Amino acid sequence: MASLAFAQRRGGRRGWWGESAVSDDIRTAREVESHSTGTPTWTNSTGFERDVFTFARIRYLHGGRGGRGGWSTDIPDSDLNLSFRLQQMTALRVDPDGRVLGLTDEDLANFPWIYIVESGALYLTDAEATRLRDYLLNGGFLMFDDFWGERDWENMAEVMKQVFPERDFVELPLDHPLYHCVFDIRAKGQVPNVGLGVESEWNGGVTWERPDAKEVHHRVIFDDAGRIMVFAAHNTDNGDGWEREGESDFYFHNFYEKISYPLGINVIFYAMTH
Repeated sequence: MASLAFAQRRGGRRGWWGESAVSDDIRTAREVESHSTGTPTWTNSTGFERDVFTFARIRYLHGGRGGRGGWSTDIPDSDLNLSFRLQQMTALRVDPDGRVLGLTDEDLANFPWIYIVESGALYLTDAEATRLRDYLLNGGFLMFDDFWGERDWENMAEVMKQVFPERDFVELPLDHPLYHCVFDIRAKGQVPNVGLGVESEWNGGVTWERPDAKEVHHRVIFDDAGRIMVFAAHNTDNGDGWEREGESDFYFHNFYEKISYPLGINVIFYAMTH
């Protein structure tokens, strides 16, 4: 299994909560200014620029009952940092720019893995729900992340019933191969936002954002062949772990290195190999 042994990048930052608005017109994460310590850059071999994995973030309307956040939370640092680490630790070549798209965009099928953040605020039109269903049944993989408490869960689950009225989420057991394909993951760890994570060093270890969000769940929807189509990381904020990797030694070693990075790598690697 892989292990982590690398240094954090250092540099100026915008502040833990100093994120600015993101235009709905962007097509890549690279178009957005870093909200943390800067984003890595890299290139792929000439002629193989399209033969790569792309971190594809879904843009959605903010209309869910959870009532907070939105599709652009943690962009661009989460997308680009995880992409960079993915190509460091696996044989996958990775797009250095990432992609932002809507569920009805014509090129959705070109991206086998998509990411939706803060789905307590998620709302899908009928056309988007139909397109997402087709995408997933034809081999696509969706990861939900960074939504907390029962209200957020109920909103996301209700939206997914538009997509799959006949299918339910089930808790993924830790003996599933997803948890052991690159890193050996033995617990469903909780990643708080960076501010709460730093405070947890002296506040008694509190890492949950809401009283009804203390337990981390990884729930999935399978297709008829037993393939995971949807992976939902509930009561945890892996995206902040990817985004804020260079801001705090304590946060880096306790949340990014131990939890958010291994899970992100495993989810993507499993999706791309199954």
